[in-house]
Amino acid sequence: MACLPEMTLPAYAELHCLSNFSFQRGASHPEELVARAHALGYAALALTDECSVAGVVRGHTEAKKLGLKLLLGAEFVLEDGCKLIALAHDLAGWGNLCEFITAARCSAVKGTYAVSRQRSDFSLLAHCEILLIPHLAINFEALCAYCTWARGLFDSRLWLVLEVQHGLGDDLWRHALARASLLTGVPLVAAGNVHMHVRSRKPLQDVITAVRLGVPVSECGFALQPNAERHLRSRQRLGNIYPPELLAATLTVAARCSFSLDELRYQYPMETVLPGLTPAQTLRQFTYEGASRRYPQGMTASVQQQIEHELALIAELKYEVYFLTVHDIVAFARSRHILCQGRGSAANSAVCYCLGVTEVDPSRMAMLFERFISRERNEPPDIDVDFEHQRREEVIQYIYAKYGRDRAAIAATVVSYRPRSAIRDVGRALGIDEALIDAFAKDHHWFDGKALQDGQLAQRLQDAGRAPDDVSIRQWLALTTQLLGAPRHLSQHVGGFVLTQGKLTRLVPVENAAMPDRSIIQWDKDDLDAMGLLKVDVLALGM
Repeated sequence: MACLPEMTLPAYAELHCLSNFSFQRGASHPEELVARAHALGYAALALTDECSVAGVVRGHTEAKKLGLKLLLGAEFVLEDGCKLIALAHDLAGWGNLCEFITAARCSAVKGTYAVSRQRSDFSLLAHCEILLIPHLAINFEALCAYCTWARGLFDSRLWLVLEVQHGLGDDLWRHALARASLLTGVPLVAAGNVHMHVRSRKPLQDVITAVRLGVPVSECGFALQPNAERHLRSRQRLGNIYPPELLAATLTVAARCSFSLDELRYQYPMETVLPGLTPAQTLRQFTYEGASRRYPQGMTASVQQQIEHELALIAELKYEVYFLTVHDIVAFARSRHILCQGRGSAANSAVCYCLGVTEVDPSRMAMLFERFISRERNEPPDIDVDFEHQRREEVIQYIYAKYGRDRAAIAATVVSYRPRSAIRDVGRALGIDEALIDAFAKDHHWFDGKALQDGQLAQRLQDAGRAPDDVSIRQWLALTTQLLGAPRHLSQHVGGFVLTQGKLTRLVPVENAAMPDRSIIQWDKDDLDAMGLLKVDVLALGM
């Protein structure tokens, strides 16, 4: 087929794209996918990680910078291997999607999820566009039955997806989907099943597949992708692969999805505000009550001036309830004789001192409050409070009891590949001798993620008894470099709680933590800062 001239390049929106936050499936960062889609002139890109929105804040930040429309959604693999993709139409759709992910994650052990045709509540996916991707092995009668079942649930929001990756059965599959679409009334749409931003990531894609399966690449067989087609392809190639009406349908789907993370409005919980008073009035009352205890002989004019200066700035930036929440947690701990101590830049605050959060009197230390909170930096306050580690769990469960599991959860920490873990995982996937892997990993400090000078690498290979031009070793180090910084899994923050006035699960999904009676959200500290969500740090003091 002749190539399309530049002026007739079709408009296209990619609707099925996994980042490396689909752990050990996607081979590219969200930022890389967004930048590549923008460079290719895509009308929009959907980030649809598997039962997760852990990477969307990073993708959103990059998309805003470049001016690319970003669709937010998630992929769900059902028990029979078929997939559903949900894309949020609007703010209500985003909240519904987060609740659906929460239900799927919390009904399974950490790191897994459960979505079932029989047991899942698909009504939670209202205000979402739904894409159905049948399993390639499904027979035609089952395919039509699946479409009929899904059409009954999602009606005109449902699409049947054709993904062409140059497999042997592409033509037969295209014909089967077209017939099923005609018989059931579910319209067809094109998608790419993207796992990487460029085709050169295919070797890394093979490596992470081997890591997921726990075997070398050489033993993965058909588990490996058969080619490198699951990348963001040029619009010219897409125009040669898909019928024009299926490419146009991607724009219809994208047009129905207008939600942006900028629409999220975070509201701090109001339980700590005294009845009949505003947050500012409550904070002022508690501050001056504390000041009378801190300064029994009376405050100096400079102390009162400092308190008034801080209260004015806190009110201007609307952080009053944050201070009240920290004060409430500290007051609970002291009422139970649990040792606690605030630290860090909060020690610069006279308000924190009067509230009993810190024990350093700023008036004696000539500290600058603006090191803690600054109008110019526009950064949220960060108050670290240490509790005696033997009894910190009492404080944590107090928070859960006060705000409820649907309004309180711990922030995540994205555990990323560092040199030692990357060297080990890539080396084992490539079948490198275990002794050599151990030697390089234990001495990993020489590897900083940048290309080594040839002389350095040659010397190390000679020391290990390998030829300086050993291709497998060079591939090992090159792929290790690519893997550095990629997320491995979500872990639990040491104690950063996110609290909300409404349901937290309408803002971000919540899932089980590894520890009993703990739950975490899918965003880490950097994501919280980017979205303007405050966290309360309930940390442990070992002394």
